[in-house]
Amino acid sequence: MQTHELDDVAWRLLRALQRDARAPLKTLAEAAGLSVAATAERLKRLQDVGVVQRFAVELDASKAGYPVKAIIGITATQPGKKPLLERLRQAPEVLECHHVAGADSYVLTVVATGLTDLERFIGTINGYGETRTSIVFSTPIERRGLVPPGSAKRS
Repeated sequence: MQTHELDDVAWRLLRALQRDARAPLKTLAEAAGLSVAATAERLKRLQDVGVVQRFAVELDASKAGYPVKAIIGITATQPGKKPLLERLRQAPEVLECHHVAGADSYVLTVVATGLTDLERFIGTINGYGETRTSIVFSTPIERRGLVPPGSAKRS
């Protein structure tokens, strides 16, 4: 299933899932305008084709003991990229890592228990390349769910 094959019903189901991935099938069916059986089948198809990849819980990092969040850009040379990625995959502080175009090779979102912990983590990756760190003060727009391509606004 490609993006252009997602109809309005699929997007209603996807929006409901993005609001609450633990919602019962009955609630999802009501949101999608389908029967429970049709909703279960539609959800299975969306999983089978990879549109729905997983169901996850989002934690408040600060309340879980990580009050510091930072965005780190790192410029790594080609021979150092593989070992860097191996190191980052093992680092519990790394929430996500993006391979990007531009001055940085990778951009990471990391959490830390404090500035000393963040400094220690940065020290473990400095040998792989030059880093640039931005401390996150607040997040005025939280991570959001997808909307249909071409949507003029969020509902």
